[in-house]
Amino acid sequence: MQIIARCPKCCSVWPLDSSAADRRIRCRSCGRLFKVPRPDELAKAADVVERTKGTIYVDEAGKTYG
Repeated sequence: MQIIARCPKCCSVWPLDSSAADRRIRCRSCGRLFKVPRPDELAKAADVVERTKGTIYVDEAGKTYG
């Protein structure tokens, strides 16, 4: 399975291997660190994105805040 990731800061998009799920990755363009959700977390992640209108903060444990 392939995951398409989008940086919450610069909106760069690129494909990732499924091993990136549930991990924090660094954007290749701007360097921002963000978490790639597990497939079962996608509905929750989409809800967080909608509520925060594109601004998501991720702490060191990978928890998201909006």
